[in-house]
Amino acid sequence: QVQLVESGGGLVQAGGSLRLSCAASGGTFRTYAMGWFRQAPGKEREFVATISWSGVDTDYANSVKGRFTISRDNAKNTVYLRMNSLKPEDTAVYYCAADTRHYSGSDTPWRYDYWGQGTQVTVAS
Repeated sequence: QVQLVESGGGLVQAGGSLRLSCAASGGTFRTYAMGWFRQAPGKEREFVATISWSGVDTDYANSVKGRFTISRDNAKNTVYLRMNSLKPEDTAVYYCAADTRHYSGSDTPWRYDYWGQGTQVTVAS
């Protein structure tokens, strides 16, 4: 069993920055891929970013490419999402997810077998 706890969400002005953290416990963190997804009110959950077990390979949704950076610290069992140049349309609940069956990440939610409880990010215009 893997437990994921997100933190770092909050209210920020457009153009501002936030860094989300996701601490994992249980399992062997350094052996599996991680991802970030988000869900805005009335919308489906959507892919944001993913990172491979080693941190070498990353992938981003087109809507956040160049503004968001995913990273991980396997010594701390933590994955991060640095969000710069935030826009009101980035407002959502952000979830981290673990794909314990693969080394490389995916943009497909069903690949992920563990999810955090989510952290709210609100970007004011």
